[in-house]
Amino acid sequence: MDTQRLILFVIFAFSGLFLWERWQAEHRPPLPSPSVAKPSSDTPSAVPSAVPAAGAPAATGTAVPAPTAGEKIAIRTDRYVADVDTLGGVITQVALSQHRDTDHPDKPYVLLQKNENRIFLAQSGLIGEGLPNHHTLWQALPGPRELGPGMDKLELKLVATTPTGAKVTQTLTFHRGSYVIDVSYELTNTGPAPIASTAYFQLARDSRVTGIQGWGSWGAPVAYTGPVLYNEIDKYKKLEFSDIDKGKSKFVDKTDNGWVGMVEHYFVAAWLPSDATKISREFYVNKVDNLYYAGVKIPLGAVAPGATARVSVPLYVGPQEQETLKSLAAGLDLVVDYGIFTVIAAPLFWLLKWLHSLLGHWGWAIIAMTVIITSALYPLNHASARSMAKMKVVAPKMKALQEQYANDKQQLQMKMMELYKTEKINPLGGCLPILVQIPVFIALYWVLLAAVELRHAPWIGWIHDLSAPDPYFVLPVVYAITAYLQVKLSPTPIQDPVQAKVMQIMPIAFSILFVFFPSGLVLYWLVNNSLQIFQQWHMNRVIERETAAAAAKRR
Repeated sequence: MDTQRLILFVIFAFSGLFLWERWQAEHRPPLPSPSVAKPSSDTPSAVPSAVPAAGAPAATGTAVPAPTAGEKIAIRTDRYVADVDTLGGVITQVALSQHRDTDHPDKPYVLLQKNENRIFLAQSGLIGEGLPNHHTLWQALPGPRELGPGMDKLELKLVATTPTGAKVTQTLTFHRGSYVIDVSYELTNTGPAPIASTAYFQLARDSRVTGIQGWGSWGAPVAYTGPVLYNEIDKYKKLEFSDIDKGKSKFVDKTDNGWVGMVEHYFVAAWLPSDATKISREFYVNKVDNLYYAGVKIPLGAVAPGATARVSVPLYVGPQEQETLKSLAAGLDLVVDYGIFTVIAAPLFWLLKWLHSLLGHWGWAIIAMTVIITSALYPLNHASARSMAKMKVVAPKMKALQEQYANDKQQLQMKMMELYKTEKINPLGGCLPILVQIPVFIALYWVLLAAVELRHAPWIGWIHDLSAPDPYFVLPVVYAITAYLQVKLSPTPIQDPVQAKVMQIMPIAFSILFVFFPSGLVLYWLVNNSLQIFQQWHMNRVIERETAAAAAKRR
């Protein structure tokens, strides 16, 4: 197989990979069409006391009509505005003030929310006879609702009493400079008999996906959305909506470590029980009507008369900032999904972040990273450029062989191999940089796709978001020009006219493809292409001079 054929094979194999992934996506069972949950299903009048299989654990016994309305309390911090409903103590909205909405940059990104468009809630409560849960009407105690100057934290206290003689206080603690909300319960038994109780903490959401659902317009995969779980046995595990629909979600449910959450593109909400004390916990996922639930139960045990039991679980609701996530819980940084090329993507992001710390700009950091990668691959690129330059010089001899052995393909191949050997040309040398660059290219795509640090990161002029396509197609057009120049500088695949035509149209084809790529990725490929063009031009001149000198000596 000659150089051109191998290059074409790599290109079409690369394209075939995405086509295969797209075919798989189109043949997966479709997700159910979501609709806003009705009050009757979201707030049942009575719930089994077993696990929150219905997404709403409560007391056993006679059904009691549930309250229908509570007070909405808005908590303002330096990072977000959170709405807490006293009906259930549910966190119904978290609007992240430092991250903008994808379609409306003048508005904050809303992660948790409950409206006609989306449902994504953080719920918690106690399982036990008559104990309050996320359907109970709690009473909010007076206190500040905004994290003012000089305040490091703010507490919202909700209280409830039960017919069985128990007083329960739910405390939500909001911290300055943090996306963590500490949710704690204090159960005081004021009755004559012990109270057995288990606390639960869960996330409830529909299956709707923000932005492009499932696939980009050009067929590349986008970030995973759905429940996730981590423990020392399963490690990081995605619990697909489709698997929950079929009851096929497999994971270790009872452990003394781990956390559970739900992720979407760039953001995550997760309950993070402490691993320091190795408290027992039980994870669960299920679906009721149109809502999916992922949560964890923590037993409080039997609370004796006059005794008090406490439990606290942090809730993280915010962006997938890798360093922050890594500091909060083991494996939490794995929600930043780089796909199968994580081993390449993770170091790339580290390098990119380091360059950003020096240059203060993500666009210039991408350019600097491209220069570093190209320099690291210089020996390979140099050998490739020399091989391609020699191919261009011997092109007349190859054409003569093609004409001489036009009707004998086998003999033509033998003569060409002899020519390669005589001229010391590696026919596969030209494609080696492409083989190396493709994994880097895919890994960088995932970095730009998954790293929230690059979301809405501007470069110059018209590029306002390096993680989004170029709005005016300038970079793809400039890339097409450089790719055309590169083809002109490379030897023509004279053996096969079809190959020649394909190689000529590839710059156009790839520039069209790059219209849908993140502009940061096109910027990387453009800079890399420009550097290789200069190197190929320089090597062509060197080889031409060497050939002329050798010819002069023979004369």
